Amino acid sequence: MSRKKKRKNDKENVQEVKEHEESVIATFAVNFEEERIVSGSKEAHDLYAQSRFGEPVGDKIQYALVEGAYLLEKGKVEVQDDGKKINFDDFVKKARNIEHHFWVRYCAYKDLRSRGYIVKTALKFGADFRVYDRGIKPGEDHAKWVVFPVHESETLTWFEFAAKNRVAHSTRKRLLLAIIDAESATTYYEVSWKRP
Repeated sequence: MSRKKKRKNDKENVQEVKEHEESVIATFAVNFEEERIVSGSKEAHDLYAQSRFGEPVGDKIQYALVEGAYLLEKGKVEVQDDGKKINFDDFVKKARNIEHHFWVRYCAYKDLRSRGYIVKTALKFGADFRVYDRGIKPGEDHAKWVVFPVHESETLTWFEFAAKNRVAHSTRKRLLLAIIDAESATTYYEVSWKRP
């Protein structure tokens, strides 16, 4: 496929994701004790079918905190806590009390989603996120990358770096390090094994 055609396909995929995201509004009840947002609404199921936000669990859709924050910031959902509607800033405060690195993870999630990628949590892979190539939905093919968001002020030991690379290698995915700077901008570095 030529570069020009690939760029056109990528733009179409990003536009398709954005159109789907703009078409669904739902209301979610929040249970921060469970570290998830849960909804059984038709809108939640429609949103999952269209853009793969959340995960089906029984007859409900469960959302990771980063997904909930993203949808709330985009104005696609109303989030409730104990029956009261909460705004984005309050949501982030609560999420930071639950997940120490919430903001760093959220910045990477938001950046990848806004670029048209489907991003899912990857705890079972030993990573923060798994990311599907544009145009691919979970279940149609495997994720292409595992992503580890890191703030630019953090340091990794060689052992930590090797462990992250081993996780990617053992799951047959590419490793992306998402470096979040002081302005919450994200830079990506793809890492791969090389045999001498």
